[in-house]
Amino acid sequence: MLFCPKCGAQLPDDATFCYKCGTKVGQAPAQEQQAKPSQNVLAPSGATSLKCPNCGAPISPKFGEMVITCEYCGSGVTLGDQGWTGIQKQTMLPVKLGDSNQVNTMITSLMDKGFMHRHLHEDSTQEEMNLSYVPYWIVSVSARTTIVAANVAAQVGQTATTAALMGVILGGMGGGGFGGGGGGRRRIFSRGEMPRPLTGFFLPRWFNLYGMGMGYGGGMRKSEQMDANFNFPVVALKALTEYQPRDYQFNLEERTLFDISKISKAIKVLNGDIGEDVARSQAKTLVDQLQSEKAHEKYHMIQQLTTQSDVGDVELLHAPIWFARYDHKGNKIVLVIDANSGKLINSLGL
Repeated sequence: MLFCPKCGAQLPDDATFCYKCGTKVGQAPAQEQQAKPSQNVLAPSGATSLKCPNCGAPISPKFGEMVITCEYCGSGVTLGDQGWTGIQKQTMLPVKLGDSNQVNTMITSLMDKGFMHRHLHEDSTQEEMNLSYVPYWIVSVSARTTIVAANVAAQVGQTATTAALMGVILGGMGGGGFGGGGGGRRRIFSRGEMPRPLTGFFLPRWFNLYGMGMGYGGGMRKSEQMDANFNFPVVALKALTEYQPRDYQFNLEERTLFDISKISKAIKVLNGDIGEDVARSQAKTLVDQLQSEKAHEKYHMIQQLTTQSDVGDVELLHAPIWFARYDHKGNKIVLVIDANSGKLINSLGL
């Protein structure tokens, strides 16, 4: 019997990582690693049939499929650069929101939210409502974002100082030599006559440079580093990339080792057509975008932004997802709901 040294979860005897917290449990002896590679190639990339690495059942990849779950034992295989190999880390989340009536109640509150959307659910026609297990690549990404932003507080202070300084200068020069009267003589304006406006040509050079905000550049910059760790979900189906999570985290603490026998026969387990290598690249790109969005939410005037992302371990998570599709006067509304947490992952048309 094997237990995780970090969280204490009970694990299979041959486990190399903890499915609860992701901690590496141990490594096989060097001789055993040489005798048995971590990923045995089951079949070349162009194979039209192969055998399940766990139960030996036949697997027939359909055109475009890259992630397949064995219908008999639930083992997973994926297509990579070397060909078809077994998926080492494969987990699942249990269904907690399995009643369609509960889902409809939730959807009603989501669609009718706000004054402009009153009775939207009632006035829409439901075209689809189904629950499926969808494959997501969970990619571990560590991001370090360096931000150089303008110090808005310093700018506001400088602007106020400049305004006050301008008032002093203009007040002191109100009837003086720069008004067009010539020399240092004081000019008396007749009733109804206005002094000619001052222009930058007549202002002192130091005022043009510093009074108009071109000075003090160094003191107005603020530098910060924003670090974040993600278990970023990348949907493994091209048909669902439109609903790719942007800033959503599955409740990974509740995931268990994938066991197809625990899934109701009424719930379909979907295969995928996005491989692990592509998922790694997408996760890095999406994390970079998310870091940029969060930085711009915090700072309105960013002068420089650089993100370095390190991609780590990858696992395949089977998540229970509700898909609800509606038609509202010719407009399509789609909601994607996590059947484990009951939270909205994404929506279209709302």
